[in-house]
Amino acid sequence: MKREENSPLKFDSLSDVHRAFGLPKPLHPLISLIAGTDNQVIPRRPSGSHVLSFYKISYRPKLSPRIKYGQDYYDFDEGGLLFASPNQVIGGNNEYHEGECALYTLLIHPDFLWNYPLAKKIKQYGFFSYSANEALHLSDKEKTTIISLFKIIEEELNSRIDDFSQDVIIAQIELLLNYANRFYKRQFITRKAVSSDLLQKLEEILDGYFANDGASGQGIPTVQYLSEKLNMSPGYLSDMLRSLTGQNTQQHIHHKLIEKAKEKLSTTSLSVSEVAYELGFEHPQSFSKLFKTKTNLSPLEFRRSFN
Repeated sequence: MKREENSPLKFDSLSDVHRAFGLPKPLHPLISLIAGTDNQVIPRRPSGSHVLSFYKISYRPKLSPRIKYGQDYYDFDEGGLLFASPNQVIGGNNEYHEGECALYTLLIHPDFLWNYPLAKKIKQYGFFSYSANEALHLSDKEKTTIISLFKIIEEELNSRIDDFSQDVIIAQIELLLNYANRFYKRQFITRKAVSSDLLQKLEEILDGYFANDGASGQGIPTVQYLSEKLNMSPGYLSDMLRSLTGQNTQQHIHHKLIEKAKEKLSTTSLSVSEVAYELGFEHPQSFSKLFKTKTNLSPLEFRRSFN
């Protein structure tokens, strides 16, 4: 455990985390389940931001219900899950309020997954890149499912570490992640009205960006730019859009670029290079290539067919 000046506290080992919480040494050097009880949750320590060298999955009995980007919407109040990947900054301005503590925190060193398919598959779960205000809010039945998996992992670690325990624990981790994936899809559905409002706001941001010549001065709008405008993590924004439109954020940007390009090609006498520049492309060839990929026509072929 170390901290450089003005930088997050860095935890390199599970033993560092256990010491910070005042807990006994971990039972396994590569995986640890820190568990509270119904009456005694795990205190939030240390304060401030920190970085872990391992995956973190936390269940909190209480989550701040109001979505941070200003929508008047409330989710289930049975607590929820938060996820973090190795080397992700945790805490600071994106963390929940004091008093919202974890009941279970599972810490998994990447080496624990070595030689298992989950070592690669775990990187495909987008929710490890979500921010704290995009936690998975659980229904009562979902909570029961998740808690049961934590308890199986806890029993394996506490009662028998043998030739089979790693296989059993990894199977439970993968099952937990698959359930989380399913429950997040449910959350996108239950938040559909809120998500539709965000989609409308996204369209307004993009329309304003192109209308004010932002593209010609700043380049093509990026996923990071849009997520910051909407106060969402890039991963959550892409998954939300995919649930609504079938397209991630990058694909949505490309769709908007093609719409604007068609408009300019059909209603102005701008050259292809001028259209490309106004849309934020540094090189006209990149614009032409994208246009051809999306429409099966070159910009000039589209203009001729339209006329």
